[in-house]
Amino acid sequence: MTQAKSPASPRSPKRTAAKAKPRKKTPSVDNPGKVLKRSRYTKAETYAIFQRFHADNPEPEGELDYVNAFTLLVAVVLSAQATDVGVNRATKHLFQIADTPEKMLALGEDKVREEIRTIGLYKTKAKNVILLSEQLVRDHGGEVPEDREALEKLPGVGRKTANVVLNIYFGHPTIAVDTHLFRLGNRIGIAPGKTPLDVEKAMEKAVPAEFSLHAHHWLILHGRYICKARKPECRRCVIYDLCRSPEKELFDSIPEIAVRTKALVDRETAA
Repeated sequence: MTQAKSPASPRSPKRTAAKAKPRKKTPSVDNPGKVLKRSRYTKAETYAIFQRFHADNPEPEGELDYVNAFTLLVAVVLSAQATDVGVNRATKHLFQIADTPEKMLALGEDKVREEIRTIGLYKTKAKNVILLSEQLVRDHGGEVPEDREALEKLPGVGRKTANVVLNIYFGHPTIAVDTHLFRLGNRIGIAPGKTPLDVEKAMEKAVPAEFSLHAHHWLILHGRYICKARKPECRRCVIYDLCRSPEKELFDSIPEIAVRTKALVDRETAA
């Protein structure tokens, strides 16, 4: 006798799991993502952006401590993959005892390594500090050259480091593209580019001449403290109403700091 089969229960429809929308990756030197072909801003809009930065902070300064061109050069070399605060802590005593290439050589690599051991890659950096000191003494009479090509020939010195020294110490209107400036160039779309050099060249074309000396300081500080990598703090942004970044947080009204800074610009323009 064959046992009757129980009726098959109706199949429940397959549920399609909702895919979480992937978080847009913040542009970085290692992963620039899709890069715009041109700036999102007209010349007039770019000018207005830098007017705001100037009104908010007329004389921006770098955050590395130094006493002369040599110590600035060393500080910038040491700042790779390290914070300015950490570098300043490590160089406070170092620059008291060795503020020239000659004194640094007399100190020796082992002692330099001991002085800067709290910062990343300190062994390689100590070696480069000694090597660049030797080269400065041998080829430049112990002086830091006011020339990008000569600077880039020094151990541990790349284009960004050379640009920082030329800008801060020698007053050249160079653009030093660090991770913050690279991110801003692409995120807000003022100077997009796939590489730091692309962003540097685009920024040189975009920045109005009267703001070129301080441009990279304003952008680095803005990227470090306001337009942060993880999440921009749009409530604190002086260029909020001018910004065309798709990541901009939308508010019912323009943040007070942007309104106040625009008023400063308007008063300066009227005067």
